[in-house]
Amino acid sequence: MTINEIKKALSNLETIAFELPNGTLVPNHFHVTEVGKVHKDFIDCGGTRRSETRAAFQLWEADDYDHRLHPEKLVSIIELSQKVLELGDEEIEVEYQGETISKYGLDFDGKHFKLTTKHTDCLARENCGVPIVKENAMVEIATGGSCTPGSGCC
Repeated sequence: MTINEIKKALSNLETIAFELPNGTLVPNHFHVTEVGKVHKDFIDCGGTRRSETRAAFQLWEADDYDHRLHPEKLVSIIELSQKVLELGDEEIEVEYQGETISKYGLDFDGKHFKLTTKHTDCLARENCGVPIVKENAMVEIATGGSCTPGSGCC
């Protein structure tokens, strides 16, 4: 989910709810303690230089049970962050404290913002000898492709 997508979703809500991957909701007395711009320059294991920029939202549970973050307040926080940090329409990454700080992707189901699991990946599989698994293997089979044991297609 991008910054513009969350602002659009917030404009149609009366309350904000974040749902963890296990289906439980972040307690409704959470605060967004940070909105940041995170820029990462790195080299993958194949030696290719890469760069990415994301918006980071940090959710925090407080002992302040009397105040809830309302959608219009979060929109104003996001818009101030866009101005001050020169954020565009970056993808959002959410930080939330479990046993340790976890990073999640963000999606929206029309009611709740869903914290989605993130995974590491090898960005240079062809240089590392790691097989590239085809996501469309079932489409190939249905259209006449073949599948043999050990090929990774099923």
